[in-house]
Amino acid sequence: MYHLIEFAVELKVDRDLSARQPLERVRLQKGARMRAQVRPYVVETHEEGLIEVADLFFEDGSATRRIPFVCFTFVE
Repeated sequence: MYHLIEFAVELKVDRDLSARQPLERVRLQKGARMRAQVRPYVVETHEEGLIEVADLFFEDGSATRRIPFVCFTFVE
């Protein structure tokens, strides 16, 4: 299921276009809205302890990984 999300901060992320292409560094602007499938999970860091993150799979077939939930909100 795709959700409309809005980025709360500006992010530089690695976008995965396909397994055959190298990762592409892109900037996601604060306030940008995109439709994405959200696959949530928790990771443990040394500095912050447990944090909720998600892999985002966009409608164009690209994906980003380990995006903290505090960086985006659900619009719908």
